Amino acid sequence: MSSTQSITPGSAAEATRPQRSFAVRLLMSEYLVLVLTAIYFLVMWALVPSIATADTLLDILAAMMPLLVVAIGQTFVLIVAGIDLAAPSILAAASVAGASMMTGEGGFALFTGVPIGVGILAFVGVGLLIGLLNGVCVTRLGMPPFIVTLTTMMFFSGFALFYTSALTDDGSSFGDLPSAFVAIGQGTWHGVPYSLALAGAVMLVAHLTLSRTVFGSWLYAIGRNPRAAAISGVPVRRAVLWAFVISGLCGGIASIIYTGRLETGTPVLGQRILLDIVGSAVIGGVSLFGGKGRVTWTLYGVLFLSVVDKGLQLLGLDLASVFAIKGLVILSAAVLDAVRHRLTLRG
Repeated sequence: MSSTQSITPGSAAEATRPQRSFAVRLLMSEYLVLVLTAIYFLVMWALVPSIATADTLLDILAAMMPLLVVAIGQTFVLIVAGIDLAAPSILAAASVAGASMMTGEGGFALFTGVPIGVGILAFVGVGLLIGLLNGVCVTRLGMPPFIVTLTTMMFFSGFALFYTSALTDDGSSFGDLPSAFVAIGQGTWHGVPYSLALAGAVMLVAHLTLSRTVFGSWLYAIGRNPRAAAISGVPVRRAVLWAFVISGLCGGIASIIYTGRLETGTPVLGQRILLDIVGSAVIGGVSLFGGKGRVTWTLYGVLFLSVVDKGLQLLGLDLASVFAIKGLVILSAAVLDAVRHRLTLRG
């Protein structure tokens, strides 16, 4: 009898160990968010069948593209254990700066000669300059990324409003943009949206940069342990600086797509998507603790958040409820990231 009792607890432990092991493997899997996306989509399909129509799926795809581009930039910063809260202000400042170059209604199109080309350069240039400013403040002045990017977000968001009010009659936006520019956000080529091609190119370059270059290895090393990386010869400050510059560049490119979709340059572009930008990367598996992340993971997170957003809209929920639910989803992703980080440290 005693021998039976001594074996039973061990047998129970043996029975439960595979279950715990499977749960941990699922928790740590990079495909977890895809599983959750599929489950959510099937549930929504039962509740609102219109989510599976071609038009709705195209809407989800269109909404994903600019968010994916700006979230990719955020991924570079998160990998080095930083954060870029200035992304919404980059979208807004680039939008009004670029649009003002392409419209004759209070803008500068009459003086540029090549309005579309100059406008696109303005989008990219504003993103690069704000990213460079953030990077310099973080790496050269030793300021915390949170404070730096929060401050620049406030400043450039305010500047975008001031700039627009000074150059337009209604003070709200720059309209009458060239059709060739609007096509970047809305047009297609043989059925393939231009925005999909642009976002795909950004994703490919970013993936190759992180996975196939020395610079990508530097970023991961810095995120894991910046002191050890510096001792190993990694130019920590320069690499972190470029991470912020890349984030700014991606913000400028995303602003091109957003502005083309809206057909107007507005100083409130991106005002409500800061959590979406950071959250989509974290939901996909990019760690807030640094040293871990892939562009494909960010894609998974953007897909999940876009499907969730569309499903909530189709349910007819008000904006406050949508924000509350999305906030809860992103908070859950942050908690999951913390759990994964602890499990990783434990080995």
